[in-house]
Amino acid sequence: MYGNSSPFASHGQRASSMYNRVGVETDVMTASPHRLVSLLLDGAFDSMTQAIGAIRSGNVEVKNRSLSRAVRILDEGLKAALNLESGELALDLRDLYAYICTRLTYANLRSDDVAVEECVKLLQPIKEAWASIAPATADQRAAA
Repeated sequence: MYGNSSPFASHGQRASSMYNRVGVETDVMTASPHRLVSLLLDGAFDSMTQAIGAIRSGNVEVKNRSLSRAVRILDEGLKAALNLESGELALDLRDLYAYICTRLTYANLRSDDVAVEECVKLLQPIKEAWASIAPATADQRAAA
């Protein structure tokens, strides 16, 4: 009910949460621009998946938090990072992210898991395409 950051959470839960947060912060600080976008996409998908579960279980607090987080990732992370001067693809992505944010807001207001599933389906090809253009690691270059 209170989550891992609550003063009512056990010491082990709080320590685990802090450890995970440090791991994510370290990953972000050392990540390449490509990896940062991957982390944002992963975060959006994680949040939408949590929201679907929360809607289905009737957990309004988790639904609100998860969908708000997904919208912020899309709007303040993915959409804000676009270079709109780079061409039509960036403009199309901006419009797609804006549409998904609108649908997620609707899903939050109506507790509509189908709308969240639609957003997952719309974002999935972007995630797959992004993963397919990942820069080769040093190990992959050495093996080639």
